[in-house]
Amino acid sequence: MSRVLVYYGTTEGQTEKVATRIADVLRGREFEVDLLHGKDVPDGFTLEGYDGTVVGASVHVGKHQDYVVEFVNRHRSALAELPSAFFSVSLTASVEDEAEREVAEDVVEAFLVDTGWHPNLTAAVPGAVQYSKYGLIKRFVMKRISKRAGKDTDTSRDHEYTDWEDVEDFAESIADVIEGA
Repeated sequence: MSRVLVYYGTTEGQTEKVATRIADVLRGREFEVDLLHGKDVPDGFTLEGYDGTVVGASVHVGKHQDYVVEFVNRHRSALAELPSAFFSVSLTASVEDEAEREVAEDVVEAFLVDTGWHPNLTAAVPGAVQYSKYGLIKRFVMKRISKRAGKDTDTSRDHEYTDWEDVEDFAESIADVIEGA
C-alpha cells in the first residue's frame, strides 16, 4: 500500500475541505493517507516513507500562506524525488472570464517559480467566500471583490464555488501518477 502525505495551508477552512476530499479519494483507491495542516507539522518531520505528496494552499491578497512556502522550500529536494501535486484555492479560479481565471494560474506559477518546485500536477481550485468568518472590514472588502468578480454579495451567508467533481478528478489523476511511478 502506497503512503501519501496531503499537506495544506488554510485560512477560513476551504482548503482543508479540498484537502480532505482529495485524501478521501486517495483512501478510496487504497492509499494510506496522512492529512497534515501546515501549522501542525511535528518537529523533525521528513517526507521519508512517503510514496507521494500533495500540497495545497489558499490565496489571499495574491499570495499563498508563508508556512506553505516555507514547507516546500524546506522539503524541495525530497519533493523532487516523489510524485507530487500542488493545488491552489482561490476565488479568482471561480470567475467566468478566462483572462481573470488566468490570474489564478499565474499565482500558481509564481508559487512554483518562487519555490523552485516542479510537481507532476497542479490545479487552481475555485474556493469560497465565507462572510460568516470575516470581521467587518474583511467582509466589506470581500463583498467588493465578489461584486467585481460577478459573485454573490449576500453577506448573510457563505458562498461556496468549489467544483467537487473537478477536485475528485484531480485526486484520481494524483492517484494515477503515484501508481505509475
